[in-house]
Amino acid sequence: MSTQAGLMTVEEFLKLPDPPGGYYELVHGEVELMPFPKRGHQRRQSRIHILLWRLAGEKGEVGTEYAFRPTLEYNMWQADVAFVRAEREDAVGRQEYLMGAPDLVVEVLSPSNTPSAIRERRRVCIENGCSSFWVVADDDQHVTVTEGGVTSEYGITSSFFCAVLDATIQVREIFE
Repeated sequence: MSTQAGLMTVEEFLKLPDPPGGYYELVHGEVELMPFPKRGHQRRQSRIHILLWRLAGEKGEVGTEYAFRPTLEYNMWQADVAFVRAEREDAVGRQEYLMGAPDLVVEVLSPSNTPSAIRERRRVCIENGCSSFWVVADDDQHVTVTEGGVTSEYGITSSFFCAVLDATIQVREIFE
């Protein structure tokens, strides 16, 4: 979509008008149209937001559809749900975006997500400040968590420790 040859920069991207029926993300210099989330997806995001907000307390900010720049020049993304430690969040101006990835990124799987795109999103986030990356799958009610270089899967009856929140998460709470 850039009028210039090559990759689109964040500066160019931010000048694009909003598309009908969705929003854009800048992924490695290419513009991708993302559809608005369907109601079930929104409900799951809301449930996770409430859970993280309760666990985070004064430790930081929890947001849904949280916009951030995981890398300096060619990426502008939104996390389904994110947590950012207070000191990082406080450093972001009101008219700016978080530089780097949120401390915790939660992606709720959608039909449009490919396994390779999720792996790439996780890789870029972990390499750029994310300490904990979750992938939530509604269809079989499991959560895949990457933290400390280890990726583990947890079913509905499991729990896991989230270091960035210093809290144990009951998977069942994500899907209630």
